Amino acid sequence: MVSAADRVKNPARTSVWLDRTPSRARRSESPVGLDRNRITEATVRLLDAEGLAKFSMRRLAAELDVTAMSLYWYVDTKDDLLELAMDSVFAEIVPPSEDEDWRDRLRAMARSYRELIVRHIWVSPLAGHFLNIGPHAMLFSYAVQDIIRATGLPTKNQTGALAAAFHFVYGFGTIEGHFVERCRDAGLSQDEYFQQAMGTIEAEPHLRKLAESSLQVMEARGGGTVDEMRERDFVFALDLVVAGIEAMCAKAGVSAQ
Repeated sequence: MVSAADRVKNPARTSVWLDRTPSRARRSESPVGLDRNRITEATVRLLDAEGLAKFSMRRLAAELDVTAMSLYWYVDTKDDLLELAMDSVFAEIVPPSEDEDWRDRLRAMARSYRELIVRHIWVSPLAGHFLNIGPHAMLFSYAVQDIIRATGLPTKNQTGALAAAFHFVYGFGTIEGHFVERCRDAGLSQDEYFQQAMGTIEAEPHLRKLAESSLQVMEARGGGTVDEMRERDFVFALDLVVAGIEAMCAKAGVSAQ
């Protein structure tokens, strides 16, 4: 059992999902007519618009036109609210049909996860900080595990395959999301920002050779825009993951289903 006081003292070691202690935050009545869902939805909107660094209970209260203390009828700490917000957006991921081939399911789920991280860039650091064991996150986790089970890999290798696929997507989406955010903050399109960065590098004599090498690789890869280049990389990287799973199935003496 985790008390509210314990969460305030050491929030990194606890979770809103582990607390089952009745408290004022669980009361059904409210002096302002709020509920957890409305507060969570407003939290997501603020995090999307302003980012994690600027988020505060006071800012959220102003958004909802209530006092900051009113929010504590529903959550005991800001971290509780961040956990609720993070879990809520995982509901946006709709698992593909179990009737589809695992390769198609893996690609579809990986793409959905990548899009989620880019759309809600604040999810990335929170997923690495909190336990992320809310109901929507657990459904996502189950769906991913089901896809990996369907590959035919020996059970002992399935967690490694899961890591290869979805830790890659987590990293890819995080980098993509930060780039999109930086471009937006700079008031530039992704292509404008990319061209500006490459032009600066090419103008530096000690970096020109490195830039030329990178440009050769990028030209061979193809793609006329940043989005197109990124998409080609993502698709090929996923193909490598799929091929790796198939190869490891063959090595284990089983056929990829």
